[in-house]
Amino acid sequence: FLSKLPRKSSKPDSTSDPSGSSVVRSNSVKRMSSAVFPSSVVAGIEPLVPFKDVPTSEKLNLFVSKLSLCCVTFDFSDQTKNSIEKDVKRQTLLELLDFVSSSSSSVRFTEPAILAMCKMSAVNLFRVFPPSYRERNDSDDNDPTFEPAWPHLQIVYDLLLKFITSPCLDAKVAKKYLDHGFILRLLELFDSEDPRERECLKTILHRVYGKFMVHRPFIRKAMSNIFYSFVFEAEKRGGGGGIAELLEIFGSIVSGFALPLKEEHKIFLWRVLIPLHKAKSVGGYFHQLSYCVTQFIDKEPKLGSVVIKGLLKFWPVTNSQKEVMFLGEVEEIVEVMSLVEFQKVMVPLFLRIACCVNSCHFQVSERALFLWNNDQIVNLIAQNRQAILPIMFTALEKNAESHWNQSVLNLTLNVRKMFCEMDEALFMSCHARFQEDEAEQCSAEEKRKETWARLEKVASMKPVTGKTAVLVTPLATSIAC
Repeated sequence: FLSKLPRKSSKPDSTSDPSGSSVVRSNSVKRMSSAVFPSSVVAGIEPLVPFKDVPTSEKLNLFVSKLSLCCVTFDFSDQTKNSIEKDVKRQTLLELLDFVSSSSSSVRFTEPAILAMCKMSAVNLFRVFPPSYRERNDSDDNDPTFEPAWPHLQIVYDLLLKFITSPCLDAKVAKKYLDHGFILRLLELFDSEDPRERECLKTILHRVYGKFMVHRPFIRKAMSNIFYSFVFEAEKRGGGGGIAELLEIFGSIVSGFALPLKEEHKIFLWRVLIPLHKAKSVGGYFHQLSYCVTQFIDKEPKLGSVVIKGLLKFWPVTNSQKEVMFLGEVEEIVEVMSLVEFQKVMVPLFLRIACCVNSCHFQVSERALFLWNNDQIVNLIAQNRQAILPIMFTALEKNAESHWNQSVLNLTLNVRKMFCEMDEALFMSCHARFQEDEAEQCSAEEKRKETWARLEKVASMKPVTGKTAVLVTPLATSIAC
């Protein structure tokens, strides 16, 4: 059938596939290294004939022939090369897409049709990506890399999606061809740097998970392995391409979990989702990650304290942007926590929040103080003020005395006023203790200065002989200058 297409090469090579149908390979056509399935054609069916020109009984055979025609791949790095062949293939793909979209549910896809569809998808989609020498999601200046073959790939993805979701596809038959190997190759494609491709893959994998129940445990396990690899090899690999899309899929999966949650799901939360917070590129997928975590807590509120402990374990200490993100997630979690679960983590949590309130970065300090704008959190704080106010009082007083940012200063004064109105006696008690501590620190500082002054005086009176070390006083230094 390829003799109908213009070629730049001389003679094609012909072989036969295991099923006995002929296989045509053109020397002028570049096959991808990942094209693992040979193309095939149904004998007696001309693939360039439109679907409308054949009887209904022959349409599935024509469908297989057209899929075989599309198993030929081209080099898209040179847009002028094989332009006629590329256009014929594109028109054929559009015909196939229209056929699958308009197929009646009364006509079921046969096994040869399913096999041909899987072969065509594998030949066109499954490929090895070149190594990336930059860190993705690490800088806003890194523009995404777009796939030059996207005009064809997009139609192939749309065709595969329509095929999977078609009522004409029997999942019990298709699961033999859309198997674990096929799913693993799909997951490998999430490493693509083209965001359009990752978006298509997200939709397709989600539909596969929904239609093929028998594959659900395997899909969850395979996705977990990708997350594990990213968490423990992130510094080597760089970036987080595909992690956001996979987390988005998993968020919808979590929302469908039955109660009570299985132990494997809780292990996934602790060993995968929480460690994902520590990656340098967490900003690229933080929204999806936070959504997955909150879905778990909505399912089982007792997990709130577990998540808070994990966040405190991986809390950033040198990245102010990540601190702001962590504080936002903490607010979402604490807002839905019960009193009992809140009491399990309130002391270490507010020790960290006190550090954030005293941060020199005004956005961190401001975001920490915004927690008191949440009525549910204020209610939890009020019920546990005997433990929380002593922790927070020193941080609030230091901010009120010396913080450089006016917005932070105003917020600090508002929180102080709120605590005072909440329990004036406790507030005054904390204030008195704070003054005592300040007085003790001043006394200790004075003693330290007096001790150093005596040492300097004794050292200055001792004669310098040989290689004896000389203590240089600040006064002597200033005179020498």
